[in-house]
Amino acid sequence: MSTKPSAPPGGSTPVPHGRDEARPTAGSRRAVATLTVAAAIVLLSDILTKHVAVATLSDRGPVEVIPGLLDLELTRNSGAAFSLAGGATVLLSLVALAVVAVVVFTARRLRSVGWALVLGALLGGAVGNLADRLFRAPGPLRGHVVDFVHLHYWPIFNVADSAIVCGGVLAVILSLRGVGLDGTRYAEHHPPGGGSDHHGR
Repeated sequence: MSTKPSAPPGGSTPVPHGRDEARPTAGSRRAVATLTVAAAIVLLSDILTKHVAVATLSDRGPVEVIPGLLDLELTRNSGAAFSLAGGATVLLSLVALAVVAVVVFTARRLRSVGWALVLGALLGGAVGNLADRLFRAPGPLRGHVVDFVHLHYWPIFNVADSAIVCGGVLAVILSLRGVGLDGTRYAEHHPPGGGSDHHGR
């Protein structure tokens, strides 16, 4: 004669810890979809604009768009965004690969649409410049990045660089507002008074 395990007070059946947490929610699916779309838009825009820049700006001088403010001028950059760290192409390629890995890993616990836009911009920008370093001359991991947007008194850059900077600015704003990756605010988990309960613990 078998006996059924008694239910805990309240009549609910215990659920193993971690099962519900591992199940994707509507919020997480929305955030991951936002991240994917944002990254795809940045990447495709970067690839297309670089292709057009190489096809139309090679072997010619700067093309003035806004006099005294904005030119289009094709350059090949062996460094980071805005021509920083020139000559460190291999190291920067490895850093870009690390950024991609971190974004993919972080996406598993993402619930915030704002942070999804941040990570999507960073992912799309990192992959856009990484593609240049992998597939352009002089060789894999050493390829030079195509830059073509020249704001006067500012280093020449591209769409990927812009996305990375915008993502960084948005990340700072979300952090200052206390928004976490899960979409909740820091104050919700740390109420005034240090979060101690009525027992004084």
